[in-house]
Amino acid sequence: MEEIKTKWTKEELEIYILIYCANANFSETKMEIDFIKSKIQTSNFEKIHSEFKNDNDYQSIQKIQSSIKDHGYTNDDKDTLFKEIKALFLSDNKYDILEQNLYRGLGHILK
Repeated sequence: MEEIKTKWTKEELEIYILIYCANANFSETKMEIDFIKSKIQTSNFEKIHSEFKNDNDYQSIQKIQSSIKDHGYTNDDKDTLFKEIKALFLSDNKYDILEQNLYRGLGHILK
């Protein structure tokens, strides 16, 4: 299969990843969305959110993997990203099994 590419900035990639994670349990909470918006400098949230809604899971993973590679994420960058993901999962005071599984799965895919 052909690799799916994006032209995202690093911040847009991180927005997309956090939106992807917020949907781990098929339900974005207001607290999760507020958390994501508090972490960004640009007004690209709606654009990236709309793109996410139009992607299936396979496309999302391909875009994330490709963009992580394109931006040359170091292990330290990935560690920082995973801290943000964990903070997002805890932002609504719940860390359910679907979120835990996604966290582990992304660890296997991205690290």
